[in-house]
Amino acid sequence: MAKNTFLDFEQPIADLDKQIEELKSVIGTNKDVDISSEISTLTAKSQQLTKDIYVKLSAWQTAQVARHPQRPYTLDYINNIFTDFHEMHGDRHFADDLSIIGGLARFNGHSCMVIGHQKGRDTKERAMRNFGMSKPEGYRKALRLMKLAEKFNLPVFTFIDTPGAYPGIDAEERNQSEAIGRNIFEMSCLKTPIISTIIGEGGSGGALAIAVADNVLMMQYSTYAVISPEGCASILWKSQTMAPDAAHALALTAPRLLGFNLIDKIVDEPLGGAHRDYNLAANNLKRALTESYRLLASLSVDRLLENRYERLRNYGDFKDRG
Repeated sequence: MAKNTFLDFEQPIADLDKQIEELKSVIGTNKDVDISSEISTLTAKSQQLTKDIYVKLSAWQTAQVARHPQRPYTLDYINNIFTDFHEMHGDRHFADDLSIIGGLARFNGHSCMVIGHQKGRDTKERAMRNFGMSKPEGYRKALRLMKLAEKFNLPVFTFIDTPGAYPGIDAEERNQSEAIGRNIFEMSCLKTPIISTIIGEGGSGGALAIAVADNVLMMQYSTYAVISPEGCASILWKSQTMAPDAAHALALTAPRLLGFNLIDKIVDEPLGGAHRDYNLAANNLKRALTESYRLLASLSVDRLLENRYERLRNYGDFKDRG
């Protein structure tokens, strides 16, 4: 992996890591100098500082972690969790949208369908994948793969990481809203288990179009909301500088959403976020997916659909305390 990129609020951690790297470079140039105890002390201090910072992250800081450029994307999780992945392309109507990837794979030896948003690592790939913002052909490709999974009784695993659906003119010309709405409708009655995981940003309809599921999981520092904090701030306060306040008002963090029963489980991330340890993040997620799949696989199709319907009906339920 590339050298760690630190967010603004992580600057104290960055300073400590810089000191550690400088001490390590001294060892590299002078083998006779023993400063291992100093390195161990600073490393422990860095870990404790990271823990102290991350235990009290604000909603806005969580949103920044969810967007971290080194955060694992769908392909990273596929490579660490699934085997025999074979990517499938195209919506059979217009084109192949590379912002959504999908294909057949095996999960713990069981055949399945895997679908997810994919952002790019560098400028060239980000442009190719449209920064994870899908067009109608992306959602239609996802639906084609989900219907194929239904035909062969394969479970569907989806991974959500998008700032939102692409709002460009060409996307609107090809009926973006219809593609999203169609996916939501079809997923609500798909006759096979669906497990969705928010791995980074879960932005509005662009996320929901592949997130209607029997179980919805969220990585600890991911976000899920109807609009971005900046977009919300621009509408309500006419200024993006109010984005931190908007992030809090949107209740976009995993603990808040779990409290509203909008998700089913929070998947713990490594100290400092999933980008600090891909393997540990993937192992934690694999355990959660295994547990969810085991529960869903035991249900009949009728019970599966009934539970999914009740789940959707319960969204927005509240109790009047007055």
